[in-house]
Amino acid sequence: MPPELETNEQQQPDEPQLWHDLGQEVAFWRSLRDNLRDVFFPVKQPPLHLVSKPIPVPDLLAQEPLWIAVWKDIRDLLFPEKLPPLQLQSHEIPVPDMLAVPRDRQSSIISAVVHILIIAILIALSLWHPKRPVVAQPVQPVKVVPFLPFTPDMLQAMGGGGGGGDHDLLQATKGKLPTIAKTQFVPPEEIIRNDHPKLAVAPTIVMPQNIQLPNTPMPDLGNPTTTVRGPTSNGTGANGGIGSGKSGGIGSGSGAGLGPGTGGGYGGGVMHVGGGVLPPRLIYSVDPEFSDEARKAKYQGTSVVALIVDTNGLPQNIRVVRALGMGLDEKAVAAVKQYRFKPAQFQGHAVPVEIDVEVDFHIY
Repeated sequence: MPPELETNEQQQPDEPQLWHDLGQEVAFWRSLRDNLRDVFFPVKQPPLHLVSKPIPVPDLLAQEPLWIAVWKDIRDLLFPEKLPPLQLQSHEIPVPDMLAVPRDRQSSIISAVVHILIIAILIALSLWHPKRPVVAQPVQPVKVVPFLPFTPDMLQAMGGGGGGGDHDLLQATKGKLPTIAKTQFVPPEEIIRNDHPKLAVAPTIVMPQNIQLPNTPMPDLGNPTTTVRGPTSNGTGANGGIGSGKSGGIGSGSGAGLGPGTGGGYGGGVMHVGGGVLPPRLIYSVDPEFSDEARKAKYQGTSVVALIVDTNGLPQNIRVVRALGMGLDEKAVAAVKQYRFKPAQFQGHAVPVEIDVEVDFHIY
């Protein structure tokens, strides 16, 4: 129907039904019930019948001749057609205010309760820390064995060692030991600087005669404890000898003996802090326990314990040098057995040292 023949009643659009449906809110449980009913018990609808008829549509691809299109453009430009004034007719459509309609009270209460429960559970989980029973870890006992490997008649030779060198750039090479003697007149050398001395004296190292050392059947003198096999060198040390030490011996120590210790002898035995020996550093300790007798008598004081810190940082040969009594000395030894140290250092190497440790017992 042409637009000019339409009546006002026909131009009036129907009020949408959707807004009426949205304005009436349905309860949550009722909506859920209706949805479940539609899923399991759907209502059978009559079959859909479509009635249609063809509508003539102009050919959009058809084109007018060029001279006709030019003639129409000139005519519209010179003699434009007067059209009636455009009249627009519109009217308001009532729309309900969605915020003015109150929600279902039951749905609001259920939603609020569910949100409160979820928030309470999250807060409780963040604040709850279960108390686990503390299981006491058993302390592995430290096997204390005598650190000194020799018999008591050799104790005077312990703590010794030796080393030397000739300021060479290369490390001392492997070789056999010179003659063992109580005193040293000439230090051993792999490379002899003076081939024709005025008084020829055999090189020696200072060590007890009854110590059996590993030696090699090599023709030249050298350091039997190294793995360097060439070229020949007296080592990077000083003051004669072979190695990286500084006192005419063999090895990295300071003395006329063999090994990393000082003062002659062998093996780098127990050393003491000072003279280039850096002290060990305590890295783990435990508090000593009071004995029942000392706790009842409120007895306190300091017990001094001597020990040897070996090259692995473990306490060895623990003994009490200043007793306190009332069972506290035994508690001090038990605590010191669990100490762990960073080993003492001498010339960049870990060495065993003997130290004293004060264990305090105080009642706070």
